[in-house]
Amino acid sequence: MTNGDSNGNPVPPHPSAPRTPPIPTSIGVIYRDDAIVVVDKPTGLSVHRGDDKGVTFALNLTRNAIGQWVYPVHRLDRATSGVLVFALSSEHARTLHDSFSKRTVDKTYLALVRGTPPERGVIESPMPKRLGGPDVESVTEYETLFVSDQRLSLVEARPRTGRRHQIRRHLRRIDHPLAGDVKYGNGPDNRRYRAELGLYRLALHAQRLSFVHPSSCERVTFESAVPEDLAEPLRCIGVPDRLFAVTPSPTGPPHHRTTSA
Repeated sequence: MTNGDSNGNPVPPHPSAPRTPPIPTSIGVIYRDDAIVVVDKPTGLSVHRGDDKGVTFALNLTRNAIGQWVYPVHRLDRATSGVLVFALSSEHARTLHDSFSKRTVDKTYLALVRGTPPERGVIESPMPKRLGGPDVESVTEYETLFVSDQRLSLVEARPRTGRRHQIRRHLRRIDHPLAGDVKYGNGPDNRRYRAELGLYRLALHAQRLSFVHPSSCERVTFESAVPEDLAEPLRCIGVPDRLFAVTPSPTGPPHHRTTSA
């Protein structure tokens, strides 16, 4: 990937991408029953208020979409898109919280990173559980799915623990920061990604979430298709759609599978 054309002139902005991603005003519902609702969180949207001083959150958009109060049980970074589950009662929220605490929830992310990581690996590098807290065990498994000729690679990341910015920080620590990461990435690289690939967001997507259902006690799996604001840049570097497409479900609604726990 270059800084400009053959004469050294700056590369013009990618024609199909907006300069500033719009603030989301709605949220897609992947699945809903009497105990949970699973949504497809877009980038640029916090799960709930927390440290965010905005007025629009995944929590209230989900509540408005289904006309019912919802209970957060986990979080995704504001800039991360993908699968997010809410409980529909405090009892089911406690059950799901327990699943996350006991690490029985399987989480799979897709990340576009700088450089060429090893084919697969496990990153064990402690970090605080909360801002200002002591370092605690933090583990991320990863597998490199695709290496482009533009010094970018598509990685599948599976965090075993759930620390703040864990995937972003772990991949940065092995010198493969995420594309579009304004906090842990590289400014000049990010500007090139915007100009040449139309990547105006963090290249991190929560593709798959698998857990034991709090009511049925069956293991359920939910998937989120990579949104176009990330899929198009992936295609631009030659990533085949099959590497980031969701797995068709033989039964049940789209993006949802059920297995015995």
